[in-house]
Formats: sequence, structure tokens, C-alpha cells
Amino acid sequence: SSGINAEWPLRPGHYYYTNNLRGMVFYFKTVVNGREYMIYMGRDKMENEDLLRWGFPEDVWFHVDKLSSAHVYLRLNKGEGVADIPKELVDQCCQLVKANSIQGCKLANVDIVYTPYPNLKKTGDMVAGQVGFHKNKKVVKVNVEKNNEVWKKLEKTREEREVDLQEERNRREREEQEELKKQKKLQREMEKLQIKKEKSTDCDSALIPLL
Repeated sequence: SSGINAEWPLRPGHYYYTNNLRGMVFYFKTVVNGREYMIYMGRDKMENEDLLRWGFPEDVWFHVDKLSSAHVYLRLNKGEGVADIPKELVDQCCQLVKANSIQGCKLANVDIVYTPYPNLKKTGDMVAGQVGFHKNKKVVKVNVEKNNEVWKKLEKTREEREVDLQEERNRREREEQEELKKQKKLQREMEKLQIKKEKSTDCDSALIPLL
């Protein structure tokens, strides 16, 4: 796996932390092709560590390549994958992460890497804010030119919230388990109906008089 130094103190020397489970997260909203998406990032490298730990499987991680920057996450809708992300949405995430890079924001263009959240790899020898990848082939790199209008539009939707990231993920997993139970129950009911229908058909066939 490769590693990227993703340290990013949005407020150098300071972070807000009430306990080990809660942190301040910035949320952004956008609508692309009629679908609403949520983009989010941590305030500093400590929140970034929690985001790395408690992300959702459908999240996509964005970072400026080879430079310090924010960890920006895009939460896809169910059934969507990296290949389904509209170009406009990729550009919004890229502009946001570029704008939140101390060095990158000063450059006319930078390379941005993004990958599915499950592809992120964190090992015990990595410092806070550092992350690697399980498979490099799942990492996409794009070159992005500065477009202040795009990220300024996103900034207008910015909301800062204190979040229990672990509880959010646990709640999602509970909801997923409940949905799975409902699907299995429905499948069992469908199977019972099918068996009942087959038995009824067999009985009807047995009642047909022989000529």
C-alpha cells in the first residue's frame, strides 16, 4: 500500500473535543442531476482520525495529492459507486479540498486523489492524519484548476455540528440490519406463497377427471 501525509490543521494548535467519541464536523449540501448529496470534513487532524475510523461504506475520500489538506468525504446514495459520481460533483469535492489546503489553495492547479472509504488503510505506525490504501488501483487521480466560484457556493451551505461519529455509524448498521431482516422475512413469505400455490396447482390437477 502507499501512504499519504494527510495532516491538516484547519485551526493550528487547537481542536474541539468533548470526549473520545464526539468531534466537530463541517457538513455541506449540494444537488447534482436532481439528487441531493452530503459532503463533510473534520475541523482538524484529530477529527480526521475519527472520520477515518467511523466512515460509511458508501463514502468517498478526497485529498490533495502530496500536500497537506483537509480530508473531504462525499456520501453517495445507496446503490451508487465511484464510477457513478457525476463530473460536476467530483469537481465540487475537489475544489473544496483544494480550498482547504494551506499550500494547495495558493496554486493554480493541483492533483487530487479520491477513493472509496473502504480502500483507506490506517496502521499503528502512522501518525495522526496519515493514511494509506489497500489497493492503489482503486485510487483515482485528477488534476484540478482553481475555481473559487464552485467552493464558495458550497461554503454557503456549510454547517458545523458536534457529532458522535461512532453512534452515527452504529445507527446506520442497526438500520441496515433491520432492513436485511425485513428483506429476509419478505423472501420467506414469498417462498411460502409459492409453495402454497404449487400445492394448490397439484391438487387441482388431481381433480381433473380422466377421459
